[in-house]
Amino acid sequence: MGYRVAVVGATGAVGREMLKTLAERQFPADEVVALASGRSAGAEVSFGDRQVLKVKNLETFDFAGWDIGLFSPGAAVSAVHAPRAAEAGCVVIDNTSQFRMEPDIPLVVPEVNPQALAKFARRNIIANPNCSTIQMVVALKPLHDKFRIKRVVVSTYQSVSGGGKEAMDELYAHTKGVFVHDLSTPQVFTKEIAFNCIPHIDRFMDDGSTKEEWKMVVETKKILDPDIAVFATCVRVPVFIGHGEAVTIECEHPIAVAEARTLLRSAPGVAVVDTREDGGYMTPLEAAGEDPVYVSRIRKDPTVPHGLSFWCVADNLRKGAALNAVQIAETLVAQGALAKRAA
Repeated sequence: MGYRVAVVGATGAVGREMLKTLAERQFPADEVVALASGRSAGAEVSFGDRQVLKVKNLETFDFAGWDIGLFSPGAAVSAVHAPRAAEAGCVVIDNTSQFRMEPDIPLVVPEVNPQALAKFARRNIIANPNCSTIQMVVALKPLHDKFRIKRVVVSTYQSVSGGGKEAMDELYAHTKGVFVHDLSTPQVFTKEIAFNCIPHIDRFMDDGSTKEEWKMVVETKKILDPDIAVFATCVRVPVFIGHGEAVTIECEHPIAVAEARTLLRSAPGVAVVDTREDGGYMTPLEAAGEDPVYVSRIRKDPTVPHGLSFWCVADNLRKGAALNAVQIAETLVAQGALAKRAA
């Protein structure tokens, strides 16, 4: 018997990707419902190539009898409706920032810490990490297991889709405006995004870092190892889909480039494209629509003991959000954690 799956925030970019991913991976769902705010109720969204779902109103939806809720409606909405769904017996996999750092809610990347799912039943909610954190820890995991990472310094180059549909629309409109000499004032971003880079994602904190940078620090510690020191600089770039990251690590043990490359090639969720020639690396544009975290430019960092640097890219809407959430659901099924609910 299959599962009953509710996709919350189904009209947004991540929600649509969740529906697409469920269909592509043939998740064992007997029934799928698309949920969004009242103003979107009645709209239609695609599920697979042939099925169209009519969006239902989240505010009035009864989650009793539903097995899994894939949530991506925004943190404030999840704060209200995720606990309501969980209390009704629906296992919530939440893509927002609302629950990530709560100690009794697991923060999970299936390739990295599936064992954390053992405690999901305490609140019936599982948190999906931030997109930039997910792709980094997938690449760090095999290296940490072998060489014990002490410190990570990362600079991100994050696409505008991380800011939602309005951010993508602003990049499109402003790029077009450059060519017709009709630039409008930025509304979503603090500065012009077309042909520019903005070193500011989310709000500023007291120490001068941004909330996005803070997320990468605390989430990496929770997922991978609390003893890892992390320093991040997060930058929004004029790319529609796909995040890039330049990552430098310092390890406790000697790390050789060839051994690191071998470990990464065999790691789940990682694809290595690194031929040290023109075009012998991956870019965000090429990663769009793909599932793996691509690792390139693997090289020794001679400025620190046992240092290594690499470049990684991934589709932030897929592995950075929708795919990771669906993989969590698949892991629960594989672990038998939802068997009684489906019976």
